[in-house]
Amino acid sequence: MHQALRDQQTASGAQLAPAGENGVTIPLTFDNDAATLQAAQNGVALYDRTHWGRIRVSDSDRLRFLHNQTTNRFEGRQPGEGCDTVFVTSTARTLDLATAYMLEDAVLLLVSPGKQAELIAWMDRYIFFADKVKLDDITTETAAFTLVGPESAKVLEVLGGTSLSDEAYGTHQEITLAGIPVRVAVGSGVAIAGYTLIVAADQAADLWQALVEKDAVPMGETVWESLRISQGRPVPGHELTEDFNPLEAGLWHTVSLDKGCYIGQETIARLHTYRGVKQQLWGVALSAAVEPGTPVAVDGQKVGVLTSTVKTTEGDRGLAYLRTKALEPVPEQVQVGDATGTLIALPFVSHDYP
Repeated sequence: MHQALRDQQTASGAQLAPAGENGVTIPLTFDNDAATLQAAQNGVALYDRTHWGRIRVSDSDRLRFLHNQTTNRFEGRQPGEGCDTVFVTSTARTLDLATAYMLEDAVLLLVSPGKQAELIAWMDRYIFFADKVKLDDITTETAAFTLVGPESAKVLEVLGGTSLSDEAYGTHQEITLAGIPVRVAVGSGVAIAGYTLIVAADQAADLWQALVEKDAVPMGETVWESLRISQGRPVPGHELTEDFNPLEAGLWHTVSLDKGCYIGQETIARLHTYRGVKQQLWGVALSAAVEPGTPVAVDGQKVGVLTSTVKTTEGDRGLAYLRTKALEPVPEQVQVGDATGTLIALPFVSHDYP
């Protein structure tokens, strides 16, 4: 269903990654990485999130069900609202960070690439006989793009839409852009202004072309990875694993502390009440390239582990979980394998107890 989009991207210079186990190919680069980073900071970049998973949760118990299965509050939310939430295990270990959009008759979940089948199977375990909840994988039926950068609102306005610039994160509505019905939501997936767009798969290529013609600079996966590491967005398999919980990942904005019981709630409540977050996610500016999994040390003592790395125009950068006690005070320098590192605060995460 997404072949027309891929053909169009390839024709405009996209270099595609080889198809993975799920058969999905994605643009690695458009041979414009420096321009894309500049656009994300000062203009508008266009990232294709079509390979991310999309799940439709419907029927009358959908809000109660998600309220009980994830970290954020769903009961009482109205159509047009949205929020980030985390799927966790019974011991509050992270499975995935998702964005939820409340529709009139369903909740649309945007989840990490390749995670939709796993999360549907996970949720299905908790649907009991009397529950009115339906789960549908709509990844192939839809496409998703993200506009990243301070000029994103202008692109929407030029194409005939409203910017939603004064609305809260996650707020969304269906808007016609260049004659195409598109669900437009506030938020870029990182701590930079922008919008997420969801469209029918058979109109994705036309929407992509319309956005590019209005000076949105195409962004490949290589630049997105650099951006998400510099911003501190955690992903499954690296920062979101059963070794870590949402509070350690700094995802306080995804956690409702007063909504009552849900899977993992007891652990999260205890960590909050007793200020028991034992490790925190930090950025690291590295003197040389280092592999994820490398221990992080201070004065010869291991204090954490590197979880992601990327080479940027400013040098090698990484994400690492570090023991909270080792950050009192924050060390001027850390050792990461054969490299030295300087800790960097991350815009997407928070270390402060609410």
